[in-house]
Amino acid sequence: MAAPSVFDSSAILAVLLSEPGSERVLPRLAGGYLSTVNLIEVHARMITLGADPSLAWNRVLNFQCEICPLTESQARVAAELLTVTRPYGLSLADRVCLALAIERGAKVYTADRARKSIPLPIEIEVFR
Repeated sequence: MAAPSVFDSSAILAVLLSEPGSERVLPRLAGGYLSTVNLIEVHARMITLGADPSLAWNRVLNFQCEICPLTESQARVAAELLTVTRPYGLSLADRVCLALAIERGAKVYTADRARKSIPLPIEIEVFR
């Protein structure tokens, strides 16, 4: 059985904006995982780009990803990942995504090639 999928903001935005690589992400969305922290980031970006907030929100929810609230254990892992991810410039949302993937034993879908270089106990899939 394939590992479950966790999507960072770049993966969701690629689908919403029909960017290159989105065709690799789209078929994996249903049943995948999206952190509430990444959901905030995606929603804010769509609003910044001029999307109607209600429509943008509903488009993400229609992907049928499980929206995962940040847990205490994920918060701890995300904070502790700062040491190993600092050289790569990962944001808090990026680290929360990784913490969710570590917790769920999932593969992360991202546009950020640098993440493949980070020594992590999970698989990173760069979709473009």
